[in-house]
Amino acid sequence: MKDKTIDYVLRTTWLTVNKMYNEEASKFESTMAIGFTLLSIDPEKGTPSTSLGPKMGMEATSLSRILKTMEKKKLIERRPNPQDGRGVLIYLTDFGKEKRDYSKEKVLTFNEAIRKNISEEQLNNFYEVAELINDMVTNKKIYNQE
Repeated sequence: MKDKTIDYVLRTTWLTVNKMYNEEASKFESTMAIGFTLLSIDPEKGTPSTSLGPKMGMEATSLSRILKTMEKKKLIERRPNPQDGRGVLIYLTDFGKEKRDYSKEKVLTFNEAIRKNISEEQLNNFYEVAELINDMVTNKKIYNQE
């Protein structure tokens, strides 16, 4: 393990988790990205399309493609924002809410399985390290970028 870089461990772990979620989602003609988007939309009030990208840490063009696919699959609908005539709110359809519940169940199952195999202390250390890495990257503390 000492020969592996932190970047390598992060990347390969995420790719493995991503593959697992995509395999589960494919059983229902979906993808992990669609499941993640479903979980990011408020099931009652809808979510402004402009806040969805930043909330998910995703570029607008990638999100736009996912939303088009979700609209074709009748998972979401777009409605004008009554608070802002220029804005659009994304709402889940009944079918979208059903798929959202399925996605939520899969995420909770994953979390439960991990929690059963990792001590609370280890998990807290993991969260602490992940938060520190996120902070260092976000605040450009690694490569002195200005």
